[in-house]
Amino acid sequence: MEEKFEPRPRENLIITKNVVIIGLAFMVHFTAYCGAANLQSSINAEDGLGTASLAAVYAGLIVSNMFLPAIMIRFLGPKWTICASFVMYMPWIATQLWPRFYTMIPAAILLGVGGAPLWCSKKIYILIVSKAWSKITNIPVDVLFTRLLGLFTMLFLFNSIWGNLLSSLVISSGDNEAAYTSVNASLIPEVCGANFIVDEDAGNVLKPQPKEKIQMLTGIFLACMAGAALIVAVGVDSVKRYELLLDKSETGTGSLFGMTLQVMVEPNQLMMITVNVFIGFAQAFSGAEFTAAYVSCVIGTGSIGFVMMGSGIADAIGCLVTGYLSKITGRVPLITLAFIVQGALYTFMLTWRPQADHQAVVYGIAMIWGACDSIWIIQIASFASGLFPGREEAAYCNFSLWESMGFIIAYITSPYLRISTKIYIQIVLMVVGVAFYFVVEYRQKQKQKREAEKSQKEVEKYTAYTNTAFSVSE
Repeated sequence: MEEKFEPRPRENLIITKNVVIIGLAFMVHFTAYCGAANLQSSINAEDGLGTASLAAVYAGLIVSNMFLPAIMIRFLGPKWTICASFVMYMPWIATQLWPRFYTMIPAAILLGVGGAPLWCSKKIYILIVSKAWSKITNIPVDVLFTRLLGLFTMLFLFNSIWGNLLSSLVISSGDNEAAYTSVNASLIPEVCGANFIVDEDAGNVLKPQPKEKIQMLTGIFLACMAGAALIVAVGVDSVKRYELLLDKSETGTGSLFGMTLQVMVEPNQLMMITVNVFIGFAQAFSGAEFTAAYVSCVIGTGSIGFVMMGSGIADAIGCLVTGYLSKITGRVPLITLAFIVQGALYTFMLTWRPQADHQAVVYGIAMIWGACDSIWIIQIASFASGLFPGREEAAYCNFSLWESMGFIIAYITSPYLRISTKIYIQIVLMVVGVAFYFVVEYRQKQKQKREAEKSQKEVEKYTAYTNTAFSVSE
């Protein structure tokens, strides 16, 4: 006899509670990770160690994304996969106490390997409980999934505030001008900003932070991650009773992997690669290069968290606003706006010569960057998924894959290229990527036009056939 799902009283409130707790746990966990990641190019600048470890994170993420999530979810379930993945992040945080290539790189790869199961299990958990809620209320699953995912995202995005606030409060206590000495302050216009290069200038301009501050931050961040795992373990209900509502194909490894490869070689996806790489490269530049060359080098390492907090707030607000605007204006005007504004921002960053008292300018750049980032991420990601109806998950995997490649390229080249060179690379990627994006938009419009014409002809043909049959019967 087939087992049936029996809802509990107030099941919808229980489901909402679980999603809220997961969102809070992710917020606490990524308060630690994002706070540490944004500091890497400044506190571990020597030989590009910090950015090399971040590159290793995304290398591990790419490999893991193809195979590991479904395996872990199958054996542990979504809830315990989240807990296990949280724990896999912790060694990298602990290596901040002894930052060496032989400690940080292996820990970073482990973190990346844990990242893919973490995000996939979150998605699967919310999908399962959305199906359960739909069973109770008959509300479409996609509506509930979007609603619960939005609730999760709103809570999760607060991590950019708390993580950056924590890092700045700890590092700025005492001497926030540890990024440069009074002797080197006169060098700011020459070596900071577009002229900055980690391999040459870090030793002259970026001074190591006191060990006690790094130790304090590391302890706080480790406590956050352990607390996040505990929150999920104790506060979140298992979805085992809901699993009969989920098709096995939705967590299968083989089908998703094969479909991802199929999507990867399709013309529309091939043309979207450049803009996806650009988005990853730009995000990595913002979190690593911008923080070193325009924040630490100019106004002090202790200001990184405050500046990136402003960027995160602008990004979060932008995600909310552009989501509504796209319904009114459509996607193309928003992408065009981001292209123009980002291009102007790049031009300014290439020509501006920063000074120690230009704090307002630094904050302005960060917030404008965050607003543009919200458009790129939301609009391009949703468009990429919509290109392949019925294969949205495979399309999103491709988006994540090439975005991660952008991160890796940016981090690997970090110690060797001047900031101005990296800005020029981003300009080229953006121009080429947006040009191909417009081609894909045109192809989609033509495809929709052909389908509409075909549908209209079929309606006309059916109408003519019906009329003829009716006349004969008479």
